[in-house]
Amino acid sequence: MHEHPPRDAAPLPSLRLTARQAIAAVTDSYTEFTPTTAPGEPPTPSHAPGVPSPPPDGPLGWRGYDASRQRARDRTGEEESVLTALATIGDTEAVVVSFEFGFLGGSLGERTGDRLEAAYTEARERRLPLVSLIATGGSRMQEGMRALSQLQRVARQSALNRAAGLPQIAVLRDPTTGGGWATLGAGADVILALPKAQVGFAGSRVRPPDADPHAYSAEGQFAAGQVDAVVPADALRAALQRWLHLLGAAPTPLAEPPHPAPVPSALGTTGLPETGWDAVERARDARRPRAEAYLRAYFDDWEEISGDRCGGRDPGMRCGFGHRDGRTIAFAAQCGTATRPAGFRTATRLIRLADRLGIPVLTLVDTPGAANDADAERAGAGAAIADTFAALAAARVPVTSLLIGEGGSGGALALAAPNRLWATPDSYFSVIAPEMAAAILKRGPDEIHHTADQLHIRPQDLLKLGIIQDIARPDSATG
Repeated sequence: MHEHPPRDAAPLPSLRLTARQAIAAVTDSYTEFTPTTAPGEPPTPSHAPGVPSPPPDGPLGWRGYDASRQRARDRTGEEESVLTALATIGDTEAVVVSFEFGFLGGSLGERTGDRLEAAYTEARERRLPLVSLIATGGSRMQEGMRALSQLQRVARQSALNRAAGLPQIAVLRDPTTGGGWATLGAGADVILALPKAQVGFAGSRVRPPDADPHAYSAEGQFAAGQVDAVVPADALRAALQRWLHLLGAAPTPLAEPPHPAPVPSALGTTGLPETGWDAVERARDARRPRAEAYLRAYFDDWEEISGDRCGGRDPGMRCGFGHRDGRTIAFAAQCGTATRPAGFRTATRLIRLADRLGIPVLTLVDTPGAANDADAERAGAGAAIADTFAALAAARVPVTSLLIGEGGSGGALALAAPNRLWATPDSYFSVIAPEMAAAILKRGPDEIHHTADQLHIRPQDLLKLGIIQDIARPDSATG
């Protein structure tokens, strides 16, 4: 009754599927379980012999609460607002949590907390990723603070799974609001959302009447850096399969450190620059290979995260996880533009997630420098750069860095691994741009080229100074 074999066709995970339909839409097979049963056993109904009866009308004695729950049972056929299951998604096993919005708006109560805790525990015991298919209006008012305190329970369980090096993926259905968004949703490692889903801490009935509805949508949250991707319903199953294939088989952090990511082969010119200014011109050449070319040449396939979870996105910083020769490698790649605070924070998020999951990291360094406009300062450029430096310095997994273009000052160095930095022949690294150095030294424009030579910024100069390990060559990938 509660074991669900593989299906040839399943309904698409549209916004208003039931909890079971949502599970079936993204899994190949699944087996339900509850806090009182193991996977494969039928769940114990709340009215079964031996199961303690809850107080009438809940912990607050809310008049009519029992009747409301019974109507929810009759309408949905469920005992609670959350179903938990052991599932197969593609070639990966996972623990899946799915919300039944038809049961009191998918609200979180004490029994919901029991089921969520059981799901996290099952994931830890089996060392599996946890996937949450969320559709909730928040905490259950009829249980008051006893319901709200379940958020602390969820946060604790999530922290335990993070410490165990187990990935958490959230799928935001409609709606995902209140505590469900602020714990299971926003607290996940990777957040996918269905188009036009309502997403926000404030539900539609409690937000300001003049609030912009776009800010409370999946698309608005993506634009604000809170969601990694908005995925069409018919592509969600495949997206989950790819993410779980990348993260689900990640080695435990308790094992010995993984092998470093191999150094990518250089894709551009092979000859070394004669002068410092030659190096600058090569790095600034619009025809030079950029991050996209290196990612395509390096990875068999990859998925990207997006946003800093602090309100910003930087298209000039691409971060994610990819497969190379059967291994998962994380990457943070600058795209040749001035890196904004959101870009640094996204890279920091990527490095810390990879470190927690025991996945080696590759960084591609290519920026004229950190953005220095007033908006960047207001967004905390200094703090964001400092945090990226700290993440690289503290990483337990090996980080491999390749300078593929401009290496502009601290904005570039923040993404360069100490003692594991290589450079391509069409790159340079400088304490400051030659033009700015000349201006600071009160030199005229005719002295910029000489200043570039004095700074010793060519790849061969960097090698001689001990800044880089070596100069990358075409088809010479090495670990």
